[in-house]
Amino acid sequence: MRVVSLLPSATETLCRIIGSGKGFGVELVGRSHECDFPAAITDRPVLTRATGAFADLPSSEIDRAVSSSVSEGRSLYQVDAPLLRDLRPDLILTQDLCAVCSIDLASVRRLAAELRPSPAILSLNPHSFEDVLDDVLRVGAAVGLPDRATDTVVALRERFFRSSEWVTPYVEGPRALLLEWTDPLFVGGHWTPQLIERAGASHPLNPTEPMAGAGAGEGGHMAFRVAGPSRRISPEAIAAAAPEAIIIAPCGFDLARTEEDHRALREQPWWRALPAVRGGRVALVDGAQMFNRPGPRLVDAFEFLVGWLNDRPEVIPEGFPWRIAE
Repeated sequence: MRVVSLLPSATETLCRIIGSGKGFGVELVGRSHECDFPAAITDRPVLTRATGAFADLPSSEIDRAVSSSVSEGRSLYQVDAPLLRDLRPDLILTQDLCAVCSIDLASVRRLAAELRPSPAILSLNPHSFEDVLDDVLRVGAAVGLPDRATDTVVALRERFFRSSEWVTPYVEGPRALLLEWTDPLFVGGHWTPQLIERAGASHPLNPTEPMAGAGAGEGGHMAFRVAGPSRRISPEAIAAAAPEAIIIAPCGFDLARTEEDHRALREQPWWRALPAVRGGRVALVDGAQMFNRPGPRLVDAFEFLVGWLNDRPEVIPEGFPWRIAE
């Protein structure tokens, strides 16, 4: 089976199932320009590109440019249709959760309809950590490897619950905040509040709520507590919440760019007055690799949260891309 992935998290999921992009009769033959993990797949043809040069702009200008494009119905990405045709995929992995993250599903369907034979399309749109695990099973079923996918989910769950053993339910954890963007300010949503709360902290600016019929959704039933999408927040709301631990992981930014945005925040008096800042409890994380991609490495992100929030550095994965803010 020949697979094209237009979504970084889908690429990671597929490779976790089959190995480094090729195995068990399945091969990743094409990728998006943002698919960069695992490193073994970076030699595959690149099918997409951004329609604008946003990367070097200040965060506020990126937000304005992206918002304008989305509101006007203009796609932020283009697909190399001739290359897609030449690759002859049997399956295309994509998403329809976020128009900012990758090519939209409607465009993918339009391109796929022009191919002969027309490939299958699997759209991954997780809203929770459990959805991410379910997507591993969906990808496995789509490539004819359900048993491999099941083994992958079992291994991820084992790591997740092993890390959870370091979290005590008898101690009230810190008030935490994860910033998914810094100008304007956006607080993390979907799976991020879930991971923070299960790591022993609270996330008051976008907390989880129990699903209908889930009771309190507490204890062993925390999988039934879900959060909404990331949302814009004001400095006044952050100051009122008085977070005691802050993670800055802007969507799509590496650690170096995250440090640049943090330097701008440090200039703000309201920021310097926050308990987390005064206490030296601000972590900078490579958001392009962790937290923002709903794939297998969310387990790495959870291990980081457990280790950092509970003062258990031995739980943090080796090589996790983060540092304490200065």
